[in-house]
Amino acid sequence: YEYHYAYKHTSNELLPKYLLASIWEGQEGSFLLWSIWHAVLGSLFILLAHKQKDNTWEAPVLGFICTAQVFLTLMILGVYLGDIRIGNSPFTLTRDEINAPIFERANYLQFLQDGMGLNVLLRNYWMVIHPPILFLGFASTIIPAAFAWGGVYQRKYDQWVKPALPWALFSLLTLGVGIMMGGKWAYESLSFGGYWAWDPVENASFVPWLLLVAGIHTMLIFRSTGRSLKSSYLFIALTFIFILYSTFLTRTGILGDTSVHAFTEAGSVINILIGAFVLFYVLLLLCTYGIHARRMPSIHSEEGTDTREFWMFLGSLLIFLTALYIILLTSLPVYNKIPGLNSLIKQWNGGPLALPQDPEFLYNKVMILVAILLGCFTAITHFFRYKKTPGGILLRQLALPLILSFLVAILFTWLSELDYTVKGSGFMIALYAGFFSLAFAVIANGHYVIAIMKGRLAHAGGAITHIGFGLMIAGMIFTSSNKKTISDSRVNGINLPVGVDPMTKKQDDPRENLTLLRDIPTTMGNYRVTYMGDSAGQEANRVYYKLRFEDTASQTSFYLKPDVYVMKDNTMSSNPDTRSYFSRDVFTYITNAIDQSKNQDTSQFVEYLAGPGEKVFTKNGYFLVEEVAVNPSDARFKLSPSDTALVARLRITKLDTTTASQSADSMRFLASPLFKIANMTRVYVDDTLYAQNMIVRFIGVEENRKIRIGIKESDRAIDFIAVKSYVFPHIAWVWIGLIIMAMGILVSLLKKVTLPDWQKIAILIVTGSALLYVFLFANQ
Repeated sequence: YEYHYAYKHTSNELLPKYLLASIWEGQEGSFLLWSIWHAVLGSLFILLAHKQKDNTWEAPVLGFICTAQVFLTLMILGVYLGDIRIGNSPFTLTRDEINAPIFERANYLQFLQDGMGLNVLLRNYWMVIHPPILFLGFASTIIPAAFAWGGVYQRKYDQWVKPALPWALFSLLTLGVGIMMGGKWAYESLSFGGYWAWDPVENASFVPWLLLVAGIHTMLIFRSTGRSLKSSYLFIALTFIFILYSTFLTRTGILGDTSVHAFTEAGSVINILIGAFVLFYVLLLLCTYGIHARRMPSIHSEEGTDTREFWMFLGSLLIFLTALYIILLTSLPVYNKIPGLNSLIKQWNGGPLALPQDPEFLYNKVMILVAILLGCFTAITHFFRYKKTPGGILLRQLALPLILSFLVAILFTWLSELDYTVKGSGFMIALYAGFFSLAFAVIANGHYVIAIMKGRLAHAGGAITHIGFGLMIAGMIFTSSNKKTISDSRVNGINLPVGVDPMTKKQDDPRENLTLLRDIPTTMGNYRVTYMGDSAGQEANRVYYKLRFEDTASQTSFYLKPDVYVMKDNTMSSNPDTRSYFSRDVFTYITNAIDQSKNQDTSQFVEYLAGPGEKVFTKNGYFLVEEVAVNPSDARFKLSPSDTALVARLRITKLDTTTASQSADSMRFLASPLFKIANMTRVYVDDTLYAQNMIVRFIGVEENRKIRIGIKESDRAIDFIAVKSYVFPHIAWVWIGLIIMAMGILVSLLKKVTLPDWQKIAILIVTGSALLYVFLFANQ
């Protein structure tokens, strides 16, 4: 804790994995991580270049990377020029950052016994793996951009595409997996109630990925036909530029009011450095293009509509326009802060620009149209040939997939209809059309792999990627349309106050929060749910709540353990738990729980004397001693052979308090307190009846086989929790589709690198196994 970054982001209670994750929690650590990845990738590039005995690209690519390293180093330099500090170093001392009398003492380190700790919202295993993979994706986009710039700068206008393409595919893979890891994290742990919310920071990382998709397709067009070279340069350059722009959005504080992910204001100097970082590469890449565009080779004739390159370029253009639409909406806070422009906006708009109350629908109503078109494009494009497609061949090859797609779409929507009428019939029709087009993409590309490629998977990376894309987006459409909230407070009529969701910033609906009393089964959709109890976690202020779900249809059961952090301001931060099946997920998190520290019990035991078979009246009823068992064989008590123990079996009746008589409303229940002697000491194992707020104790044995029973009717609040639960049908499609898409990209990447077949197979097996575990099994 001598170092301020460690003091600010770590604490003694953190598990080792969270100590690792705290490295990249803050601005300084994440810049350091980004710089480290640049160093790793640059070193790998040098090794590969020397192995291939080709140093043609070493100077321009490494020069491009090292210039970026200069900017990243400035971000974490932490030195002063006069009164101005250049960057924020993760290695500054705590005494230099905090002005307090304690630091005037020579032994001040003795008093720095603990740190502030990792933000509780980030204490999740996804924090350990998501940022490193995402930053690897961010960092890797510099190499294709460096090749593009180096090729044009050295006037090797058409030679950069071949060496840049494998790196571009690597970036597409790592950045895409990193983004969807964030989606899985949001789904599992951040109470989003879903995996994507069109948050500005989500968008800022998604836009470069879309541009990279467009760029890779135009690079493939160029390699096969000589067309789209200028488009390839622009898309690859814009990918890296928007990586830097996303850094500007997330780290300057400009999105602080619109995104829960954005860093807060880091200081004017850092903001200037980030702005200079962005501006330098914008000018370098775009000015280089402007100077050399006329010299770049191009084919001036139009592509025919019966060619593969035409449809690939059309799809790339659609993806580019989609990225442009997303980033224009995401950048609304930027427009409001540009001097001069902000005053014009206020005059024209009557105030600053802002998204509507339902920003998700603003994106979704456009994205569903994009999904329809992209589904169709990815379905038919592989069946075209480059330069010229023979007449009649397309219809013959697409007839069967088209018929099957109609049948599958009709059958599936008949059996599991899309249930999303809240946005009107027009949007519902678009959802059905989107589902059909994506089914067409999956079936057509599957047909292409089997019938055209004859099952040669090593040469079918593009088709495999399209199959995964279709499955993933179809899963998103179906899951989002049929998500159901199964927690309903009207089941038991208990309504507790609920606050604002800490992540979505929206007021929660009390009717969608079901209150569970301890040990009382309660209906929740098709389940009977019982709150079994709670237990402390390994970290301070973390509590796990055990819930038993019984499926009333199949008579099967499972347990969920959502947990809650109690933060320093006494607010709760919930981490959900999920039960995953192939057909659905059951997703549950805590929205309210009793504060046990304030729920103290002041009542006392009242003692009663009774023998076996005797009925003894109490304040609110009576109990019957059914038997007294000696050393019972009961898993609850876990007795050893040397123990001497007695268990009293009691049948307790609480009378109807309105009539003081045994009526139909009276409650009857069993209690089994234990009394034993261990090491010459009396040991009591009480039986707590949570629903009745009653504790029963076996105090001891008297003469004439009488036993002494203590009953305490507690005045503390009944132990309860409030939960919110969803069922996400067929969400496994989303993750399976993602895995297939990633593996398709990897197959395409491995096809373009020189490695022994056994190494390629090993890479596929290891990567596929890791993705399967992370996205399908890690939360179980």
